[in-house]
Amino acid sequence: MNSKFALAAAAAALIAGPALAVDVTGDPAEGEKVFNKICQTCHVVENDAGEVVAGRNAKVGPNLFKMPGRHAAAIEGFRYSDLMKEAGEKGLVWTEDELVKYVPGPTDFLRDYTQDPKGRGLMTNQRVKEQEIRDVFAYIASFGTHE
Repeated sequence: MNSKFALAAAAAALIAGPALAVDVTGDPAEGEKVFNKICQTCHVVENDAGEVVAGRNAKVGPNLFKMPGRHAAAIEGFRYSDLMKEAGEKGLVWTEDELVKYVPGPTDFLRDYTQDPKGRGLMTNQRVKEQEIRDVFAYIASFGTHE
């Protein structure tokens, strides 16, 4: 390989920054609209410095900062349902596709994932389109992903 080309490729990679550890296909700008309309009622995105970067500081649901790529029920001190804890213990990681399956029917999704027919999730069903969920995932990922 030409050394000038290799140097240019390395520089381009540094300028581009690190690649996301998770796949993101949605539109963050559209996701912000949906987040503000639906998600911020229960969720906040609060960065490591304690700044609220999205939402209205609601904490009914867990903080979504660096949620993409994170195991379910991983925020220390948050009161998750037993079913969500079980899903996390069984390896559930928040990817775009998993969130698309989860949001429309959280309890059903968790029951299926854990094979626990009696457990209950705490999040209520949301009437949103698949693309809107993908957009919200992209919006949340724009603040950072789990490493």
